[in-house]
Order: sequence, then C-alpha cells, then structure tokens
Amino acid sequence: MTDEDTLRGYVDVWWQAVDDFTHLLEGLAPDDWDRETDLPGWDVRAIAAHTAHLEAILAGAPDETVDVGERDHVNGLIGAYTEQGVVARADAAPDDLINEIRESATKRHTALLESPPSDGTGKPDNVFGALGWSWATLLRNRPLDIWMHEQDIRRAVGQPGNLDSRPAEHTAVYLAESLGIVVAKRVGAEPGTTVVLDVTGQPTTAVTVNDAGRGEQLAEAPSDPTVSISTDRESFIVLAGGRRTPEAGRVTVTGDADLGRRVLDMMAVTP
Repeated sequence: MTDEDTLRGYVDVWWQAVDDFTHLLEGLAPDDWDRETDLPGWDVRAIAAHTAHLEAILAGAPDETVDVGERDHVNGLIGAYTEQGVVARADAAPDDLINEIRESATKRHTALLESPPSDGTGKPDNVFGALGWSWATLLRNRPLDIWMHEQDIRRAVGQPGNLDSRPAEHTAVYLAESLGIVVAKRVGAEPGTTVVLDVTGQPTTAVTVNDAGRGEQLAEAPSDPTVSISTDRESFIVLAGGRRTPEAGRVTVTGDADLGRRVLDMMAVTP
C-alpha cells in the first residue's frame, strides 16, 4: 500500500468520525450540553467547541488569541492553546458549533480530495499549536481525537454506542500500539517480560522487553506470557485515554498480578 493510499484511508475514517460526532450532537437535548464529562473542566459544550476550533484551524482559519485566565485543568502550552478555542466559543449556540464543525470539515475534506497528500513524512501547512506533525501523524490522529470525544459525550449523556465503527476500530488499534512503551518505558519491566493485550473485536497485541530495555511488538502472542490482559473495547479506551477506571469485572489479568496492575495504572497514553 502506498503512502497516498494509507493517508486516503485516514481521511475516510476521519470523515466518518466527523459525521458520527455531529449526528450525536444534533440529537442532544438542551440540558445535555451542560453535562460534565470525564475531562476535567470540560462539559459537553466545551468538547464541541474544542472540536470546532481545531477543525476550523485545519481548514485554514486564523489562530485565535483569547485570554484563558487561570484554570486548574489547563496544563502547558498545548492545554492553553486548546482552551482558547473553548473560551472563544463559550457563548456559541449548539447549532452554531455544529455548523462550524460541519462547514470546516467539509472545506478541508474537499481540499484533501482535490489535492490528496502522497507523502506521509511531508508537513501540512495548517497544524494547530505549531506541533510540527507530519501528514501521517496529523491525519491518523484526527479520527482518534474526534471519536474519543464522541465517546466522552456519550458517557456524559448516557448514550453508549458506536463502539464497532471504523473510527472506533482505528482508535483502539492505534492506542494498542503504545503497549510496548507502557510496559518497557513507563512500567520499567525487566528484559524478557512479555505482555499480551486482548481487546474484544481487534487483533491481539503482544510485546516483549528486549535486552536494551525497549518494548518490541511480537508477531505472535506467546503461549505463556508474563501477564495477559483481556477486556472489552470501551474499557480499554477509557483506560488508554486516561478517562476513568473501567467498571469492576471488565478487565481480567492473568499471570503476574503486580505487573498487570502496574501496566493498567500506566496505560493512559492520551491526555
């Protein structure tokens, strides 16, 4: 598969994620917009505003400069940057936020179809927050961000679902790729340690810690790993997304129980 094919696939998944996200927003009751989410300091409206902000920037809108003041949940430059979009849209009506997301995403989707990127290592003109991401990183991250926020809203308003869509699979598989970093770098497991992650509905992920202390993905899961973790997709994404502790009984650990606990404690790989 060429870079252009891979990048086109990411665009397709992002476009579906946008459609799913905006359809969810359109069906919310007025009171739902003020419901708190798992993200500190952000209610449903804030998540919609954040998404509108980033999609607008990627579609070519100028950066916004808004004083966000002192907020306990804002950490670092990226946190302050994303908060600007939320503060700037604090008084926006729900329909205005939905329309901004749709209009910005449509503009960007049209541009990506008319002039598709062909080099994943190339740098796009518009990347929020001066992150310097490549085309591959940017296009792969956008469906993850939007689908994760769709799930944040679904949990807040009590409407679970859309866990088997292409954006859901894309996100969960992407997050599972960080298992080696979690085991080797964050947990500091000894060389020779093997960990298997089995999430319902997707391929098993297996990693080992090599002699250099780095995590390596294994082509096949070992028959007797140091620890094995089994769970469902929703429980995995709330863990890997740093959202909340899954409900009791939804994560099973076999093998080294202490190592399994430490892996779960360090599994959050998105802010």
